[in-house]
Formats: sequence, C-alpha cells, structure tokens
Amino acid sequence: MLGFVPIAPEELREFEAQRPRLFAVAYRLLGSASEAEDAVQDTFLRWHSADRSAVREPAAWLTKVLTNLCLTRLTSARARRESYVGPWLPEPVATGPDAEGPLATAERHDTVSLAFLLLLERLTPPERAVFVLREAFEYGHREIADILDLTESASQQLYRRARLRLADDRPRFAAAPEEGRRVARRFLAAARGGDLAALESLLADDVVSWADGGGRTPAARRPVFGAQRVARYLAGWTSRDYPGLRVVVTEVNGEPALAAFVDGTLLVVVVLEVAGGLVRTVRAINNPDKIAYLAGQLSAASLR
Repeated sequence: MLGFVPIAPEELREFEAQRPRLFAVAYRLLGSASEAEDAVQDTFLRWHSADRSAVREPAAWLTKVLTNLCLTRLTSARARRESYVGPWLPEPVATGPDAEGPLATAERHDTVSLAFLLLLERLTPPERAVFVLREAFEYGHREIADILDLTESASQQLYRRARLRLADDRPRFAAAPEEGRRVARRFLAAARGGDLAALESLLADDVVSWADGGGRTPAARRPVFGAQRVARYLAGWTSRDYPGLRVVVTEVNGEPALAAFVDGTLLVVVVLEVAGGLVRTVRAINNPDKIAYLAGQLSAASLR
C-alpha cells in the first residue's frame, strides 16, 4: 500500500513502553478514560505512519502529538458538557494496588482525584495542558513550550494564570489510604443498615453529595447539602433491596470508594472525599457510559 511504513518490533516496544504515561497524561487532560484511550490510539496511528528515522526522542515526540490531540478533543468536549443532563463528573478509574490499568501505580494521585479534575475544568485548554504537564509530570517550561509550540515565557504565563485560578479551591488535605478505607467501611455499614445517626456522624457539617447519571439512569440533578440532608438522601438510596447486590470498598481516583454490583454488573460507584476522619464530598456516578472503563478494571482485578 502506497505510503505504508511497516513498524519495527523495537519501535512497537518503544510505544508500548510509553503507553501508560501517555494514558496518564491524556486522562488528566480530558477527564475521561475512554477518550484518553482513543487519544492514545490516535497517537499510535501517527507513530505508525511517521518517518521514525527523523524522530530523535520518541517520548518527547509522542507526548507532543498526544497533547495536541487532547487539546483538539477538549474544545469539542466543552461544547458537549454544556448540554449534559445533570452534574458532570469525570470518568472514574481504579487506582488501588489491586487495580488493572495504566493509572494503578500512577504517581501524584492528588492530580488524578475527582476534585482536582473538576478544578481543571475551569481552565482553558492551553492552561490545562501547561498546568498538567508542569504539576503532575514535572516538565520544565522549555519542554512544555516545545510540546505546545509556545515560547517559554508564554508557558510560564499560562502556568501562573492557571495557578491563580485554582489557588483558593485546590484540595489541601487528603486522608491516608488506610484511614480512607476505614471511613468507607463504616460509611457502608451505616448506609446499608439505615443508621442515620452513625451515617451523619461520619459526614462533615458542610458535606455535599453529587450524582452523575447523565440522563441515562436515575440520579439527583442537583447537589444535596448538609450532613442531615445528605445522610437521609444516602440512607434512602442505599437501603433499596436489589437481588444479587454486592458492594465492595475499593480505591478510585486515589480516594476511597464503594462499588456496587448487581449480578456482576457495576451499577454505581460512590467516591468519598475524606479529610480529618470525615466525608467532605460524596460523588456518585451511575451513568453506564461513565463507569464502563472502571467496570473492566475491577472485573480484571477480580480475576487475578
């Protein structure tokens, strides 16, 4: 076929070695695991057709291609989210030690939390790209400038602007993994048992509960505020009797989470933002499109 360039085994190995890092970059840029996978695959297609003899630094070349593909996707994603039904939450991914996937051992879990990804939605695509590359992957401004075809001073300016936009609301206190799991287990026991007093005691006074069904499944279309109201809302929601229901405590986006399965199918994931021994934010995602990637991760982990 005219223009087809066979890919050598060593060049395929080079790409596969970079794949986890590329996915980690794309996921933080897009907030969607499925779109991140598509961006990585599109990057591979460009790697496959490139004149690889002209590529001096494959990792830098791949990062540049991927980042610019993500910038294009971010522009269209913003338009789609404006018409999204109910609150939009990022697509969850498993990050615990038993998880399957490229973020299972990702560094800087704080930069993959749902709270952090939601903050990034405030930034313009270029600001987001600079901020993610600098904060999560510690790229220098000269490297970022090369990736985004900017001047070094422009990269620095975008970074400063992004930091100012996020400074006041950036999460500062995250629970240690064991503390988070302990709170999650107590949270599950209280919610399943309908123990409102125990459940409320685990919630911060100003707790907020969000739900993302995307119009595909029943979910509250507005946030629920306050410990008493959230406790009643969650107790009513979790006390429903589903035949074949199984709920497990796991780690999602670096935070404790409850994954509910019905007859082996993931129904909903509830991610808990815990600090100081209390649940500060509850984020429930049951849009089937949003939890498909996570379902695959958890199923693969259960088979090992």
